[in-house]
Amino acid sequence: MGTRRVGIVGGGIVGVALAHHLAGMGRDVAVTVLEKEPELATHQTGRNSGVVHAGLYYTPGSLKARLCRRGVELLGELCARHGLAYDECGKVVVALDQTELGRLEAIHERALANGVPGVRMVGRDELRELEPHVQGIAALHSPHTAVVDFGAVTRRLAADAAALGAEIRTGVPVRRISQDAGGVAVDAGGERLAFDELVICGGLHTDRLARLAGHTDDPRVVPFRGEYYELVPGRRDLVNGLVYPVPDPRYPFLGVHLTKRVDGGVLVGPNAVLALAREGYRWRDLRPGDLAETLAWPGFQRMAARHWRTGAREVIGSLSRRAFCDAARRYVPDLRPADLRRARSGVRAQAVARDGTLVDDFRLSRQGRVVAIRNAPSPAATSSMAIAEHIAAWLFEGDRPTPR
Repeated sequence: MGTRRVGIVGGGIVGVALAHHLAGMGRDVAVTVLEKEPELATHQTGRNSGVVHAGLYYTPGSLKARLCRRGVELLGELCARHGLAYDECGKVVVALDQTELGRLEAIHERALANGVPGVRMVGRDELRELEPHVQGIAALHSPHTAVVDFGAVTRRLAADAAALGAEIRTGVPVRRISQDAGGVAVDAGGERLAFDELVICGGLHTDRLARLAGHTDDPRVVPFRGEYYELVPGRRDLVNGLVYPVPDPRYPFLGVHLTKRVDGGVLVGPNAVLALAREGYRWRDLRPGDLAETLAWPGFQRMAARHWRTGAREVIGSLSRRAFCDAARRYVPDLRPADLRRARSGVRAQAVARDGTLVDDFRLSRQGRVVAIRNAPSPAATSSMAIAEHIAAWLFEGDRPTPR
């Protein structure tokens, strides 16, 4: 049948992991990655906290749960094989009161159902042994939760994929996608490229790219900026690993937490404020067209009506270091505003459905010869190599999972 040509739009960790997997399958396949930026991993991949999620929170049987656990395995093997930093610093999810304790016990049950190794409940005293500066009445301890540099992982995957024959092209924004019975045509970087199949891993722009290929407009990406502080070097000993709150199901985002990094730094955050551009990493990053598109989406309007109080609190935390610090001090009472300095922000590509719900699970759709990853929030970086396996099975093995 000849060489099968597969194009991948997006040079973040998911797109590059897919290229790596396809190139290594031993099939007669030509793989091309198209990334609009001059470098790989510029946006979500290179601006996240670096946490390798163990699979604590996700609904058992969901794509997130299954692909996260498989992704941890593959990611750990890759890092060990190439000598990439992989620090199993551990994580505590901390309950501050009895109400949170009940929710924490439910998370423990999910973690056990998902096969998370070593996870267990600890009381106040053992929490203090694990994290001497952290307060709480109990915690869920996940000793194998780790941190990595996902940008470094992406570059390693790209190098290996290129060695296996994949073409990694940067600085080539996709302008047009059309398809017919014979294949998919992509206008990118001033060229028209021909593929047999195309996979869209476009992150912050994935909904727009999907629409170019004839997919529906539901869900849409709504960009939320996550702002971080970091502990000044002299105060990094306030935490030993990762300190997380118990998620509140009334609110759409997790809340401020403390995260050790592989370089020894400690991030505090993120919050979640509406970004004024798809790549709006600062308040002054405003693109009127992007903002108008977000505000006009009925799903955003319905979501904002439900969660405007949460949004107002997040804005206050964005504008006030003291308010941001106060959120973290609920867990680390010794923390002071002077212990924090600004770190860079990220923007989360959150898919929001027309009815105003935030799409939780990974979501894939297929239109003809074009597959689009419509929602890939955390733990997508952790799950990236497993997501690649999943899509490859869809493309090549006739095992087409039901789109979610």
